[in-house]
Amino acid sequence: MPPRARPRALLIHHSHVSSAGHVAERLALRGWELDEMTVVPPHRYETPDVDPDFPAVTDAAYDLVVPLGAPWSVDRINTWIPAELDLLREAHTGGVPVLGICFGGQALATALGGSVERAPRFELGWSELDTSAAELVGRGPWFQFHGDRWKLPDGARELARNDVASQAFVCGRSMGVQFHPELTADTLQGWLDNGGLAIAEEVGVDAARLVREVRADEEGGRARAFALVDAFLDHVAHA
Repeated sequence: MPPRARPRALLIHHSHVSSAGHVAERLALRGWELDEMTVVPPHRYETPDVDPDFPAVTDAAYDLVVPLGAPWSVDRINTWIPAELDLLREAHTGGVPVLGICFGGQALATALGGSVERAPRFELGWSELDTSAAELVGRGPWFQFHGDRWKLPDGARELARNDVASQAFVCGRSMGVQFHPELTADTLQGWLDNGGLAIAEEVGVDAARLVREVRADEEGGRARAFALVDAFLDHVAHA
């Protein structure tokens, strides 16, 4: 098979309200061709046990896989999660880097032999990180929206953490992050409109204020996301 003129990435949206936002924007600016799939369609959001047709990712089909966030948990299994874990494992072992974001990072850790557990508290809002590799993952601030956390697989190297969870790791040419570099204000509003508002009320967070903050920091969020994607491609994936 002749080499493609442009590298090709598979972006896995787990629901209709997930978006690759700034991450997709940076990949496109760097010349990547983006294929996007949605696992759970809008009419099954409340009953997400669906049977999606995941594409093959090895044999030169893709050069990168980016599984995004989800409102569900890796360890409370929907019917499709084992198939996605197989896809991520096959991609990683077959030489296709994975950039896992939030749920996608937890899924990557699980696929490589780690696991997922409940975090000691739900994280919703901004967080600055303790980072041991600032050239790959900066301190932030990064936006958090998760109630689970990963336990790292053997061979993974933690890059950053905070008082709640491990926040970034690398394993070979793949990387997982617990936070949301892709986030835009419109995406956050979609999450809040589809169950997130109840979570915000439960943990005592002003959801409208968070949306305003994300919108006001759009340029800063874009710059941090671009730097993260560049570091991943240039120094981890070598893509």
